[in-house]
Amino acid sequence: MSLEVLDRHSEALFEFLWCPVCGKEVFTHIPFEGVFCKNCNTQVELQESRETRGYEEAVLACFDTTTTWNLHVDEKLRRDLPDGSARVKTLGAPGAYKVDWWSPEPGEDWEPVERGEFDDIEEPSEVSHLA
Repeated sequence: MSLEVLDRHSEALFEFLWCPVCGKEVFTHIPFEGVFCKNCNTQVELQESRETRGYEEAVLACFDTTTTWNLHVDEKLRRDLPDGSARVKTLGAPGAYKVDWWSPEPGEDWEPVERGEFDDIEEPSEVSHLA
């Protein structure tokens, strides 16, 4: 049995999700291409989980940095994923989602960027120059 890719858009799930590369919460859907983080262009694909453990929804969000831009420019604002990808399993229902696990598991070698972790740091392009 293989996992099915979800073709539906779950606005509630995307309100809960954040990008583990940059910490932002805004995603853009490009028809026939996929869903991408609006800030760093990391791709996210949703898959249904095999087991729900009694929750209304169990979804795997698979993040891939193949399309991510500026990973190398400012490491303070982006954190690469191990081997270019990571998955998070969410359980719950709209308005009550929670993270069940990350794969690979966060540890010494990798930690996902937390939601809004870099919000207080301005990106280089946003810094105004005084003359």
